[in-house]
Amino acid sequence: MSGEFELILCDIGNTTFHFNIDGKEQKYLLSSSIPDFEEKIYYVSVNDNATAKLKLTNEDIVDLEPYIDFKTKYVGMGLDRKIACCFIEDGILVDAGSAITVDIIKKGKHKGGFILPGLKAYKEIYPQISHKLQFDLNTKVNLDKIPLCTKDAISYAILKSIIEPIKKVSKKKQLTFTGGDGELLSKFFDNSIYKKDIIFENMRRIINANDCIT
Repeated sequence: MSGEFELILCDIGNTTFHFNIDGKEQKYLLSSSIPDFEEKIYYVSVNDNATAKLKLTNEDIVDLEPYIDFKTKYVGMGLDRKIACCFIEDGILVDAGSAITVDIIKKGKHKGGFILPGLKAYKEIYPQISHKLQFDLNTKVNLDKIPLCTKDAISYAILKSIIEPIKKVSKKKQLTFTGGDGELLSKFFDNSIYKKDIIFENMRRIINANDCIT
């Protein structure tokens, strides 16, 4: 990329248009109006209706999905997961959002993965059992000791149920965390890094690897 023009990236999800414009992020709800950009937009999307809306206001757009070089036997793997994983050679990608997805890559091949509820979903379970079980998550709870109060008991159970299966598959592999709760969870692991913008980072790498689409 020459750097003479703004690089506009757009990650279209189920609730927002998430733009990255030369490193600066902007979000718009799918129900709101979006800008009419003069420059080309490179996008990935999991929402056909939202993609159609983007096309109504912006003519010069490029879908990056056909340029994603990611092979897997996993059936039904989401596009965002593929993009997040596609430049990992050996390691584990943990995307901690509404759900927590864990993907294992070995020698450039996706070996599979699993999905856990996100922290918010875990926390919402307990008040449904009893209003007495409604507590804020204690992220500093001692995970090496059995708790002696209800708040810590819930926090312990939530964090342990997420951390233990990841530890079991990770062993000494490099762990890359992303997503809204990724930074928090990464602190419970050695050999881990947190990448807030891995989707946009990898979109740039896809563009740079395919000069024909610039």
